[in-house]
Order: sequence, then C-alpha cells, then structure tokens
Amino acid sequence: MNIAFFAPLKPADHPVPSGDRAMARALITALQEGGHSVTQASDLRLYDGQGDSAAQDALFAAAQAEVTRILSSPGVQDWHLWLTYHNYYKAPDLIGPKVAQALDIPYLQIESTRARKRLTGPWARFARAAESASDAAHTIFYLTLRDAETLRRDAPDGQHLRHLAPFLARADLPAASTLSGPMLSVGMMRHGDKLASYALIAQTLAALPETLDWHLDIAGDGPARSEVADLMAPFGTRVTLRGALDADALADLYACASLLLWPGVNEAFGLTYLEAQAAGIPVVAQDRPGVRDVVKGRMTSVEGGAAEMAAHILDLAQDASLRRAAGTQARTDIAAHHLRGAATKTLQQTLEALA
Repeated sequence: MNIAFFAPLKPADHPVPSGDRAMARALITALQEGGHSVTQASDLRLYDGQGDSAAQDALFAAAQAEVTRILSSPGVQDWHLWLTYHNYYKAPDLIGPKVAQALDIPYLQIESTRARKRLTGPWARFARAAESASDAAHTIFYLTLRDAETLRRDAPDGQHLRHLAPFLARADLPAASTLSGPMLSVGMMRHGDKLASYALIAQTLAALPETLDWHLDIAGDGPARSEVADLMAPFGTRVTLRGALDADALADLYACASLLLWPGVNEAFGLTYLEAQAAGIPVVAQDRPGVRDVVKGRMTSVEGGAAEMAAHILDLAQDASLRRAAGTQARTDIAAHHLRGAATKTLQQTLEALA
C-alpha cells in the first residue's frame, strides 16, 4: 500500500532527537518492512506547548494552506490511506482528516489520546480539533492501557481499536550488557515532568548509604540542563553528565550499565526502558501508567518515593545474580513483544484487512 504518514507533534526528520521522533521513525521502518511505501505527507509541526491562542490561530491557518498544497501535489491520488502518529490536545492533526476525506481513503491514527478536561481552558480549540480527528479515524492503534481506557470510552460507533505494543526499530537484540559499569539515566532535560524525574533521581541518590560505591552516567540535554546540573552538583564526580549522545555512543553506555535509573514521571511509556531492557539491564522505575506497559519485573511505588527506589538500587547493587536475573527476564520479554517484527505483524494484520 502507498501510505501517507504524518506526525503533527514532531516530524520524523526533525533535527532534535526525542522519543517521539524515534517512535515515528520506527513506525515508518516497520511499515516499510511490511512491504508498504511510506511518504511523509507533511513536515508541518502543529505543536503549541503554551496554550497560546494566537499561536493556535496561526497553526490552523498554516494547516489549511498545507491541505491545499497536499491535494494539489502530484502522486496523492495514488495514496491508499493516511496514518497519523500522536494526535493529542497540544498537537492535533489538523490536516489528515481533511485530506483523507477529499481523497476518499481510510484515515488511521497511532498513539492518540483523549482528554475531556482540556476541552475548556487555553488549549480548548486544539483539544476539540484533536477529538474531532480521533472521531474521524477508522482505526486507532493504542500503545498503552491508559490510553485505551479513554479511547474506548469516547470511541464513535464502528471505530476499531488495536493494541500496538511500544517497540524498538530493530529486528534483534543487542549484545547483553556486562552489568559492570555505572548506573545510567537517559532522558531529555526539559522543564516539567522530565525535570521532576531528575529531581527524584537526585533524592534517590541522596538516600543511598554512604558506604555504597556508586557512579551515575546521565545521557541527555535540553533547556533544563542547568537545573539538572544543580540537582546533581552535591554528588560531585559520582555523577557524570554525558550530554546528548548519538546512537552509537548511547549503545556503548548500555553495553556496560549496571542498571537504569529513571522514575518515569508522566512518561507515555519511555523508549529508554525498552533500550535498556533489550540490553539485559535491570530497571529502577516507579509503577506508573505507561511505564508499567513496558517495564517487566519489580517496580517501586509512587508513594514509596525516593527511599523505595534507593532500596531497590541497594538490592541490585549488592546482588549480581539478582541483576542478571532481572536483566534476563526483561531481555526475554523485549525479544518476544517489543522488537520491530512484532510491530510489523500487528500493523500488517490491520492493513491487510483494509486492503
């Protein structure tokens, strides 16, 4: 099939790396592995992170112009369906439903979320547009059980919902970590939820016993880097900020990390969990919606806070066999459910039915 692909939050060719970009690229690769031709229908970013009505007005206008441009472009009559990744109230799909309707082709979504509470307030217009786009979808692939709850609740009659497990854009597992190196944290340094995770990491490190010999590598960068550096400053040379790393440099850290420490405050699911577990690295994370869809084995409670995460780290640090067992369990699950082949199969089943 010829598939028009669109990611309103962040295009697959955006220069700034993130989990959203990585997932968009992984989806394109999985579709191509299934034998489909994929075209990035638009690189317009329809994101308003501030709830700015003027910015939203400008994006509505830009989207309408993009609809006109797309429909007059050569080759669009050969498209068989439109597929949008990550439609939600801050980045609604203002393009896909109109183009799909004009071309009379199926409109599908992956990882869409519904949020009725956003239908009032500074994102109300965008939230209504996101809801309308979701209503227009023939099929929505959901990645987490949390998303499935509201999608089922608000689904119009006849809409199909399919579970697509979060996955890595690779066909097989990497080499297993030696589990002999420092602890590892991987996350963009942004204000809000990401910074909240870094604050919890700092609290967890402070709760570790003085007698424990530990070191933490942090891979990531962003506008909150100075705040993260301040949080980690009390630990001196025990914490190393590695900055933004390319895939090869990050793989080198995964190849020896003893555990992954990332609380997961309001994570959609977190690709770093999949990457770490694929390398057989045990994870220290809190039992949160989204996180529990991808982290296998023991998680700590949100109520237990930093103290419970510190206790989990101590257990893993003091017992090499426990680290290996947890890592092996996670690695087995990733191989079975969270590699590209599993995603290709899930997507293919639905697309074949449409074809």
